[in-house]
Amino acid sequence: MGMLSRSQRFFVLFAVSALGMFLLLLSAPARPLVEGFSGALAAMASWVVRLSGGICEQREAVMSNPLRGFAMEVRDGCNGVNVVILLWAAMLGYPASGRMKMWGVGLGFGAIQALNLVRIISLFFWGQYYRALFDFAHLYVWELLIILDAMVVFAMWARRVRAR
Repeated sequence: MGMLSRSQRFFVLFAVSALGMFLLLLSAPARPLVEGFSGALAAMASWVVRLSGGICEQREAVMSNPLRGFAMEVRDGCNGVNVVILLWAAMLGYPASGRMKMWGVGLGFGAIQALNLVRIISLFFWGQYYRALFDFAHLYVWELLIILDAMVVFAMWARRVRAR
């Protein structure tokens, strides 16, 4: 990679990292881990819903309120892992020390999953009471916000890396 410019090197490393992580994500050995992670997110969201006075039953990655006849499943794409992979690939491709990359990977995962938890909880309530808002928020608003979260985290992290 010695003949590549800095930006070309970044894009090559980004693409290779993202492709590798997505292939790993889709591999048979990783599926139980991903499904378990989705179930853990659903469990955490269900706990917060009940803590706030809502009715929520949870089984694996499915959250439901049988009194309202509503259920939703936290699936691939809803668990935030796809956006985490893109953020991690960008961080791994960026010229930074291994320590800064690991710090960024942890920070990025936490930031995306914290917002994703808010996303899941809000969608659970909107799905019960405002179905049209649920569909719009699920397909457009939250997708954009999660991606923006990753972009902001990357920009802040890269700024800190450059300052060092």
